[in-house]
Parts: sequence; C-alpha cells; structure tokens
Amino acid sequence: MAKPNSTFVTEFLFEGFSNFRWQHRLAFFAVFLTLYLLTLSGNVIIVTIICLDHHLHTPMYFFLSMLSISETCYTVAIIPRMLSGLLNPYQPIAIQGCATQLFFYLTFAINNCFLLTVMGYDRYVAICNPLRYSVIMGKRLCVQLASGSLGIGLGMAIVQVTSVFGLPFCDAFVISHFFCDVRPLLKLACTDTTVNEIINFVVSICVLVLPMGLVFISYVLIISTILKIASAEGWKKAFATCASHLIVVIIHYGCASTIYLKPKSQSSLGQDRLISVTYTVITPLLNPVVYSLRNKEVKDALRRAVGQNEERL
Repeated sequence: MAKPNSTFVTEFLFEGFSNFRWQHRLAFFAVFLTLYLLTLSGNVIIVTIICLDHHLHTPMYFFLSMLSISETCYTVAIIPRMLSGLLNPYQPIAIQGCATQLFFYLTFAINNCFLLTVMGYDRYVAICNPLRYSVIMGKRLCVQLASGSLGIGLGMAIVQVTSVFGLPFCDAFVISHFFCDVRPLLKLACTDTTVNEIINFVVSICVLVLPMGLVFISYVLIISTILKIASAEGWKKAFATCASHLIVVIIHYGCASTIYLKPKSQSSLGQDRLISVTYTVITPLLNPVVYSLRNKEVKDALRRAVGQNEERL
C-alpha cells in the first residue's frame, strides 16, 4: 500500500551528473558525444559493408550486423537524453516517457546478450563441425536465432516494465541515475518492492547467467577442439576467429553482471552509475572497433569498398 498523505508523481528528474560543476559537465558532454558519434558511424559502416560485400554474406557477419543494429538502437534509447541532461540537468521526464525508455533499453540490452550467445554457438559450429557448418547454420536457422533473441528481449522487457510501473511512486521523484533503470526506480516506490526485487533478480539470472553459461560451454568445446589441431597455423587461425567475439563477451557480460547480479545490500547507486557509463557509452563502441580493427575480412572489405569508390571517381 502507498504511504498515507502522499502525492503520486507523474514525472521524474534524473540526478545524473547534476552534482558536477558545469565545466565538468561540458567536458563530459564533449567526450560522450564524440564516443556516441564514433559508435553510430562505426556500426553504420559495419552494417553497410556487410550488406554490400558478398564475401561477408555468412552467418557470422549476419549476426554481427544484427548486433550492430541492436547496439545502435540501444544507445539511441539512452545517450541522447543523457547528453541533453549534461547541458540542462533539470529536465523532467514524464512517467510514460520513463517507461518507454526502460522498455527499449531492456529490449535491446537483453537482445545483445542473446545475440552474443548465438555468435558463440556460430563459432562453435564453425570450429567443431566445419564440414557441416553451411548445412547447420542455414539462412532459416540464422533468422530464427536472431528473431528469438529479439523476442526474448521484448518478452523480458514487458515483464520488467509491467512489474516496475505497476508500483505507486509518491513524493520522491529524483532518479539517482542518468536514465530510467530498474533498481533506481524501485528505490523510489512508496510500497514494499520485495516481489519486484525477486522478479528483477530472476530476469537478471535468465538474461545474464544463462547466456554466459552457454557461451562458456561453447568455448570449452571450442578450446578442446583447437588443442587437437596439430599445426601452429591452424591454432592461430582458429583463435583468430574467436578472439574478437570473446573480447566483446567478457566486457559486455562483466559490466552487466557487476550491476545487475550484485546483492541489494552491496549495491551502490553511485558505483552502479559509473559502471553504467562504461556499459552504455564505452562498451557499444567496442563492437565496431574490435570487429573492424581485429578482423582481417572486415578490413579487406573496407579496402575493396574504398578502392571501388576511388575507381568511380
């Protein structure tokens, strides 16, 4: 039950970076805007190159393009509002707008988790069953796996948003974060949130521990197969196909687990906010950087695209 003599709020304010001086906020704005533009341009380049270059029309690059699109949608849901808040810290957000932001954030964040799991399965099939790879990873299965990842994201987001915004919010309206996230919102509710905390924990287990476990199993099987390869060149080639994915997986799941799998008693909103900056601003940039700078096929495709443009000119 809501507290007596309370006023139900209809809009929130983000605490965000309002405690910082305006000079610091301006510096953050410049840095975050630069990273955001690099992320957007990098993901657009990756998706465009994969679409245009027939050498990259493989399951691995199909999933990479889906991840790039999902990362773009994910950052669009969070970063523009955050940048606006750096310039003007006291902009209210309606409760409906907050629910919408949380929905899109969760949908694409969870979609990313399962896409990375699917990409791990793709690498497992490529290395452990190379002769049957094209048969197993057919176009239909790839579309089903990508659609399934998005479907799980949508379903989990609906559960979380319904759970959080079914609560009454009274008096307290300042969110101790720079976007609408589950834990800061639960702290503002003026009723017991034990059930909601349990729902949040179960969802976190399903979208983090389960995918991490599947990726771990994939890489145990991949490494055991690689160790059976006799030649050093074979080892190098096999590890090269997995290195980029493994780097993104470790950083992505590492940041998300630190925020969402910590016990409530050990949760510090200030610390979570700092990790969230890494998770929402820096980690999405790793996808285009890691997959373009460390991936020979993507770099070759970029060179071909640049060469064709120069010939036309």
